[in-house]
Amino acid sequence: MQEEGIYDLIIVGGGPAGLSAGIYALRATLKTVLVEKGLHGGQVAMTDSVENYPGFENVSGMELCDKFLNHAKSYGLEMIQQEVAAVEPGIDYHTVRLSDGKALHSHAVILATGGYHRKLNAPGEEEHGGKGVSYCATCDGFFYRDKTVVVVGGGDTAAEESLYLAKIAEKVYLVHRRDELRASRILQQRVLSECKIEVLWNTVVTAIKADAQGVNSIGLKNVRTGEERELPAYGIFIFVGFVPNNQLVPAGVKMNAEGYVLSDEKCETSIPGIFVVGDLREKYAKQIVLAAADGCTAALAAAHYVESRKGAEVCEVPQSATDKVA
Repeated sequence: MQEEGIYDLIIVGGGPAGLSAGIYALRATLKTVLVEKGLHGGQVAMTDSVENYPGFENVSGMELCDKFLNHAKSYGLEMIQQEVAAVEPGIDYHTVRLSDGKALHSHAVILATGGYHRKLNAPGEEEHGGKGVSYCATCDGFFYRDKTVVVVGGGDTAAEESLYLAKIAEKVYLVHRRDELRASRILQQRVLSECKIEVLWNTVVTAIKADAQGVNSIGLKNVRTGEERELPAYGIFIFVGFVPNNQLVPAGVKMNAEGYVLSDEKCETSIPGIFVVGDLREKYAKQIVLAAADGCTAALAAAHYVESRKGAEVCEVPQSATDKVA
């Protein structure tokens, strides 16, 4: 294997964490490639409005992701649009195998594969996917102008998407299995003061029903009284949690019971040279700013790791390496 054919770093995933890692890796002069099977930005790109990323009072998710991407490209980040089939740790080099059969080799790997929305597993959910069942209000809200829709969940995402849908739909029912929302206080206040949104407390979805045109009603049950009813609605938007996309995590990397990868303060996993960032990593909160911070941390740590692998003298990261990106 020729040394010049080896990358210093391979980043798997092109969301805020992966793109941030790309920026800092190139600032550290690492030979880097980012592999992403879909569009850049990940889940953030499907968000209508981002209000909590420092420096942007209000920006669309896609616009923010475009800024991440353009910033990374300004450093000359190499990108491959291809699905990753496997990540294989090695003694000399780690290998990332692509679905087209090509194998990439590197000293270090950063896993930034994020996750996906959890499903209700309610009758009718699978059958009517794309026909009234959605996990993205920004993507599909347009189809429900002046109609009645249901949103399921109680966290920030459910609250944000309910508020977005209230701008479009005639009526929004927010179904939550508990008697209080888990969303941030400011979002709770906005939801409860929006006249188009009605919260159905202590309620779960029992079935999603449809006709030839798509979803037409939602079966509901009050978990306290046991009362069941059918609510006419043309669409249901489900936001009941997040599942880490850990299928590419190599055997030997430690994970918690929920499938999130365990790492140290450098974002390094239990296998040397393999790092994890963003929503795949176990941490207190899932926020865009924290994903970007993970990318920075992992890239700087990977730079130290790569230099040690190459036999260079390991020294403190110079102050300039930790400066903010302009």
